[in-house]
Amino acid sequence: MSPPRLPLTRALVVALADGTGRPCGLGVLPLAADGQPATFPYLILDSLPGEFSGPSFADWQADATWAYQATSVGERADQVQWLGDRVRATVFDRVRDLVLPGMRVIDWELTYDADGDPVDGSQGSIVSYVQRFTITVTPAA
Repeated sequence: MSPPRLPLTRALVVALADGTGRPCGLGVLPLAADGQPATFPYLILDSLPGEFSGPSFADWQADATWAYQATSVGERADQVQWLGDRVRATVFDRVRDLVLPGMRVIDWELTYDADGDPVDGSQGSIVSYVQRFTITVTPAA
């Protein structure tokens, strides 16, 4: 059976928050320590459909490639570009070292980057910057 996704997702949320120094929510706006919505800028991590390779899906040695989208959210374009730079650095510097039960990271790739062009949101002065990446894991030996 392919490696489970949840341990990777949880480790990624923690790595992004630690690596960027900004709050990261899993599919939702992150909360501050007092339970209130986090202040700008912040990240929202979303899980996207994954891919599987190697032996059949039921085989314990199958690899899994999980896709994620990190959305940097802020009040200004420079905030989200700065946070996007930190996300990129965190993914490439820290993902290979994630400690995951029963699996290890064997590849990671940035598959989409807003190319320095933040997208204006439809609500007031909210600006977002989208990056997508994949992480491939394999069962640990």
